[in-house]
Amino acid sequence: MEGQALISPEVLARYAADAAREVEGVRRVISGHLRRQPSVRVLVGDDGVRFQIPVVLEYGIPILPVAREVQRRVRRYLKVMADVYPTSVEVVVAQIESGQG
Repeated sequence: MEGQALISPEVLARYAADAAREVEGVRRVISGHLRRQPSVRVLVGDDGVRFQIPVVLEYGIPILPVAREVQRRVRRYLKVMADVYPTSVEVVVAQIESGQG
C-alpha cells in the first residue's frame, strides 16, 4: 500500500507547545481560544513549515538563552515525533511574570 501520512497543523502546534514548556524559564505557552489548544501558529508555505510560539517567561531569566533553547527543543521534538524540519521557529516573548504573586 502506498500513500503518505499527513500531520495536521494542530498536532504540530501541540508538539511545539509541549517542547517549549519543557524549557527552564518558560512559565507557559499562551493558550488559544479553544480549550487545550495552544496559540502556536503553524505556517505552511512553499518555503517549508514555520512556527511562531508565544511564551510567558519568568522574570529575571535571560531572554536570549531561553529563546534559543526553545528553538532547539522544538526543532528536535518535531524531528523525532513527526519527521518535520521547520524552516524557522520564532519565539515571541508575550509576557514576563514575577515568581511572586
